[in-house]
Amino acid sequence: TVEVEARSLPMELSEKGGVQNNGFVQNEDFEDKETATSSQEETPKTCSVDVDPVAVEETVLKPYAGMPKEVLLQFSSQACYRVTREILFWLVIAGSMVLVCATIAIIALSPKCLDWWQAGPIYQIYPRSFKDSNMDGNGDLKGIQEKLDHITYLNIKTIWITSFFKSPLKDLGYGAEDFYDIDPIFGSMTDFENLIAAIHDKGLKVIMDLIPNHTSDKHRWFQLSRNRTGKYTDYYIWQDCRQAAGSVIPPNNWVSVFGNSSWQFDEVRKQCYFHQFGKEQPDLNFRNPAVQQEIRDIIKFWLGKGVDGFSFGTVKFLLEATHLRDEPPVNKSQNGENIRAYSQLYHDYTTTQVGLHDIIRSFRHTMNEFSREPGRYRFMGSDDDEKEDIEATMMYYGTTFIQEADFPFNFNLINMKNLSGNSIFEAVNSWMKNMPAGKWPNWAVGSPNAARISTRIGKEYINVMNMLLLTLPGTPVTYYGEEIGMENIASENVSEEHVDSGPVVATLPEKSPMQWDGRGNAGFTEGNSSWLPVNSNYESVNVEIQSSWSNSTLGLYRALTLLRSSELPLNRGWMCHVWSDSDVFVFVRELDGLHRAFMMVLNFGHQSTTDLQAVVPSLPSEAVIRLSTHFSNAGEVVNTKLIKTEMGEGLVLEYKTAKPVHTMEAFQGKCFVAEKACYSKALNLLYVNC
Repeated sequence: TVEVEARSLPMELSEKGGVQNNGFVQNEDFEDKETATSSQEETPKTCSVDVDPVAVEETVLKPYAGMPKEVLLQFSSQACYRVTREILFWLVIAGSMVLVCATIAIIALSPKCLDWWQAGPIYQIYPRSFKDSNMDGNGDLKGIQEKLDHITYLNIKTIWITSFFKSPLKDLGYGAEDFYDIDPIFGSMTDFENLIAAIHDKGLKVIMDLIPNHTSDKHRWFQLSRNRTGKYTDYYIWQDCRQAAGSVIPPNNWVSVFGNSSWQFDEVRKQCYFHQFGKEQPDLNFRNPAVQQEIRDIIKFWLGKGVDGFSFGTVKFLLEATHLRDEPPVNKSQNGENIRAYSQLYHDYTTTQVGLHDIIRSFRHTMNEFSREPGRYRFMGSDDDEKEDIEATMMYYGTTFIQEADFPFNFNLINMKNLSGNSIFEAVNSWMKNMPAGKWPNWAVGSPNAARISTRIGKEYINVMNMLLLTLPGTPVTYYGEEIGMENIASENVSEEHVDSGPVVATLPEKSPMQWDGRGNAGFTEGNSSWLPVNSNYESVNVEIQSSWSNSTLGLYRALTLLRSSELPLNRGWMCHVWSDSDVFVFVRELDGLHRAFMMVLNFGHQSTTDLQAVVPSLPSEAVIRLSTHFSNAGEVVNTKLIKTEMGEGLVLEYKTAKPVHTMEAFQGKCFVAEKACYSKALNLLYVNC
């Protein structure tokens, strides 16, 4: 029952065990104000309620939507909610720690990513012979830009453009008249800047030649030096010459690369200047710090233009001995007065002198200043061919702690005196066994100064040489036209009307214009003639016609570059020499953790049958031909106990194995790896600790 008494003392609900609902409590400020203005007109009334204690005890408060903070806190402190909350909190913390640790572990265990100069082939272009854009018969920078789609079609990553500095061109551009300008025959600086932008827009990189050893005798520095003007007086190497019977007697017996004395008398200065190459190419004096700084400034200029790297040529000639002693003759019984050829002397005092590598390291330091931006590493190569001294070549890699070139260019495959499976093995093994640990190899089968493959060793070996080039570990370098099997032009076709006279004429046959199609002048120029004659076979050997043939040299080249980029073992795995004889060279490419391997069987001799299971007992009995120089054989299954190859045939065999060759004791010392990596099938990633 409820009893209401008008003047009885109030009883609070809480005293009766009731529940107070704050939602019905008036605002205290409002209540006080109303009380103050009422003048006590009314007497406060209280309400007494009798509540059944049993009924109240049965009332249980449950969570509800929109409950106030005070109620929420009552529930949050209960054990069932508190424990759940703490478990979730620590799970989040633990999960975050696992993610952080996993990220650190992946970064720590992941191998170094291949840089842009390692990831694909380099394509070397002699610009005067690549593509003419203005009908004057000379290839130019705009012509290169017009043909960038051909470069991307080949899956090439880097373009190497040979010298295009302003030059008299007597030496085919290798003696610069101005290191800061483009020769007008190739275009303008604007053309160069547009070319750089177009190359980068296609995701490609570009490196250029720089020959620091000498300049043209037309260079401003030389003109000032011969007149003994200021600091330029000692920019070149000058010595007094004796005169007898009306002839000049040089300071010593030093001979230039092109033959005859390397000293030339200058009528203006009345002294002899030194030249390691042609008399129009005086050597700079690199013992003068000002000369070294000039070259570093040139490097900075072109890197600032956007060039991604340099190939430094003839660097072994940068310094000469100051004592000027005669160099020892190869044949000690030979009369010194009869020595005229470069090969008749040991060049102990004119090449690879003490201090040379300090200069090269200074070039590297300058380039590193431009490599700090992520993704803009600047490549440095050295183009010196130490044919007889592989250890001297390897010094250009630098040391473990002091970097020089990313690699010296490798011409072992060009310098072979005869072709056979064994000679190929010797050329490959010589580089790999002498290369410092952790360094990156490279290979070339053509260059502007060597006869083309088809002329040097025969047409039948073009495809197998390209297969070798693109399956060896390291960076392959392709000279323009080798992807379609171009040949030298006949030397008798090179006449005075095509080029200035001089010793460089002998290097012209391999520089004939690129053969683009079957039209006049092979599509190289729309003009009436080209600076050198086009090879007479251009109607059947050109890019256009080979693009339409599935079994062409161009088609194989492109298939090989695609295979190389898509298969990890070919990209960065082990290389093991398996077998070589007078006919075949066999090697495998493998990757730790990956149970697929590739075996290359390349024939550089005559028809041959090879039992590979006898050499590698664990080899599966069958393998699949992934690629072949005979395209129709691709996809066939062959018996590894009986591998037949024709002259000039090459096979890329794919097979599965649980026991890689590089883990076998019998092949220790025959396997090499540059950037070691292991494959995890479970995580589908590479790691380093195998």
